[in-house]
Amino acid sequence: MPLKGDRIRLPNRAASHTASAVRICTPAKINLILRVLDRRSDGYHNLWSLMQTVALEDELRFQVRADSTELRLKCDVASLPTDRRNLVWRAAALVLDRAGLQVGLDIEITKRIPLAAGLGGGSSDAAATIVALNHLLRLGWSGGEMAQVGAALGSDVPFFFFAPSAIVRGRGEDVAAVMVTGARWVVLVHPGFPIETRWAYDRLAATREHVRPLSEQHSRFASQASLAWDDVIPLMENDFEQPLVPVYDAIRKMKARLLSEGAETALLSGSGATVFGIFRDEDSAVRAQTSVGQVRGWRAYAGRAGTASLSCQEESSDPFRVC
Repeated sequence: MPLKGDRIRLPNRAASHTASAVRICTPAKINLILRVLDRRSDGYHNLWSLMQTVALEDELRFQVRADSTELRLKCDVASLPTDRRNLVWRAAALVLDRAGLQVGLDIEITKRIPLAAGLGGGSSDAAATIVALNHLLRLGWSGGEMAQVGAALGSDVPFFFFAPSAIVRGRGEDVAAVMVTGARWVVLVHPGFPIETRWAYDRLAATREHVRPLSEQHSRFASQASLAWDDVIPLMENDFEQPLVPVYDAIRKMKARLLSEGAETALLSGSGATVFGIFRDEDSAVRAQTSVGQVRGWRAYAGRAGTASLSCQEESSDPFRVC
């Protein structure tokens, strides 16, 4: 599997062999470019996407328990399942199975990334679970090995091992880290409702007459180690916009509002429902967040683009904030 680069940040200090708990911050992602290409023989679509993290993060805590072999998951969002339907639960179970271990785990999720929003929150949390358990259980897996485990859980999961920026192809398993140079701020706007991913793919398939080939400009990006924002912004697009906007007019309204607030460009992320705007500086992004957030039902977040990657810290007897 062509997984390139290794962007995981592990603890800066030497790992203690007696540590039994870690906290890890898990960033959201946006799709600066998202092309949905031909359907594969396994029923999934080939994707081509330039993805980047945003400084909006969930926080996960992992505790190894010596008195049990039970996997227990808690979350501060009541609507999120905490059994085997949850990607974090499945990621933990998969890691233990692959490692041939039977240990007890307590996992707590503090959610800040909206659910079913096109921001990859569940996938980021699953990737963080693999990173945290690799560290806690001293498995010694490389970033590439962890990404291979993540690929079994979902298309977006491998990306987070190569954050903050990467080109993702295939079903999501072909990941190449890339640097996006320069600074930009992102304002995320969530309309207050989810869009189910499978339905979005079905809608896309039902409404388009043919699959556009990947453009020459996008193809050239794949051969470059770094990309400038000024080159990326004119080429940003998302194949889901055309089929979804007629159904959800809020997407059009969110884009228009962000552009009116000074965004260089605005785009749907993933299969929605979040729309994001790109801003040149923090002040303009914060002003736009404040204005857009006043619209009834909308939630707005502002954060720097491309700065967050998975970071894992052990907890000591004197707890400290790591996120």
